[in-house]
Order: sequence, then C-alpha cells, then structure tokens
Amino acid sequence: MIRFDNVTKKYGSGFALRNVSFQFEKGNIYGLLGPNGSGKSTTLKMIAGLVLPSSGYAMIDDQPINRKMAKEIAYLTELDMFYETFTVKGMLKFYASQFGDFDMERAEELVTFMQLDPKKKIRHLSKGKRGRLKLVLTLSRRAKVILLDEPFSGLDPMVRDVIVKGLLSYIDWGEQTVLIATHEIDEIEAILDEAYIIQNGEMKGHCNVEQLREEKGLSVLQWLKCTIKTEGMELE
Repeated sequence: MIRFDNVTKKYGSGFALRNVSFQFEKGNIYGLLGPNGSGKSTTLKMIAGLVLPSSGYAMIDDQPINRKMAKEIAYLTELDMFYETFTVKGMLKFYASQFGDFDMERAEELVTFMQLDPKKKIRHLSKGKRGRLKLVLTLSRRAKVILLDEPFSGLDPMVRDVIVKGLLSYIDWGEQTVLIATHEIDEIEAILDEAYIIQNGEMKGHCNVEQLREEKGLSVLQWLKCTIKTEGMELE
C-alpha cells in the first residue's frame, strides 16, 4: 500500500506538491492525470524515493519511503536513459545485474512481443522502439510497485496500442500496484481501476472508473474536463 498524508514538496519558494493525500492499494492500476507541470512526475519521484517530502508523510506498507526502496519499485521515467552502445540484449543483461527481481525469461518474451531485435544497438533504434524497450525493462521486474511516467509521450498510436497490450499481458494482476502518470488519457482509460486529477501540485479529484461509467455515464476524459472546469481551470 502506498500512502501520502498531507505531503508538500517545495523547490525554493515554489511548490511542486501542496498538502497531497491519497492511498493506493495493492493490485490496482491507477491513473494520475493532469497537464504537464502539474506535479505528476514529482509524485512518482517521491514514491520511487528520489525526492523526499518537505512536510507530511510518504509511506509504502507503513514504512517511510527512502532511496533503498528502489529494489521494490520499477520506475519508467519520461527521460530516455540508455547506454547507446549496448544492444537490446546487452541492456537486458545490465538490468539483470542491477536488480535482483529482474526476470530474464519474461524480458525475452517481452522483447519478442514488442518486436525488438535483441542484437540491434540502442543508438540505432527509433524513438518508438526505444519507448518499447523502456517498457520491457520496467515490466521485466517482479517489483511490487510499477511507476510509469508519461509512457506514451511522443509515440505514434500503433506503438501506444502495443504498450497498452503489453501492460495487460505482463502485469502480475492482484500482486503489483501500477501507477501511470499521463496527460494522454484515451489510451489507458480502459485499464484503469481508479483515477486522480492533479493540478498545480494539488489533488483536485478522485474516481472509481467503473462506477464513473455505470453511475454517471461519463468517460474519464469527460470527468476530467468537468472537474477542471468546475475548478475554474483549463486543460492543456
């Protein structure tokens, strides 16, 4: 279980997060939605132990989050961080050497599923294939928490569809907690259990996606636009 209690994060005189509280349960897929610069990436970095709260409490299983928890968290950043001279296979071996929960058999299945050439050097991969490789490396870990920061950024619709299918096929349902931070909602709506809206570092709304559809007849995107409009803001 991931829990934030009144978490605030300041950088200088500015706020990245302001009094944020939520609780993410084991085995669910959550969407953290909002425009760029809203605080989504800071939230994921804090869960990953890369930054610490200025005030409040950030915890996993009632333990304060710290950098050592990286071994339990698989984090896909928006940044493209590869060793350019490595082959795809070489990158798998490197991750296996760094993370004890890295499943090489699953990684090789994912490489085939994502239509990647294991012998090809990373510097020769297109942006779409680099995006696929990032997801391969993340989903090949048996980590209890998976964090995906803008996994569809700059990718064409076909690649996005492959990524969603990869999520559906290679997540340990009921065991792994998945948090997807994005401002692109259409691709992930069908796989979300719950969604949260964050804007200017503050939580503006929360919904159970199935209840939203059944009781209010709204899509997540419609709910997002209604909530932001009610708050007097505009969605980018």
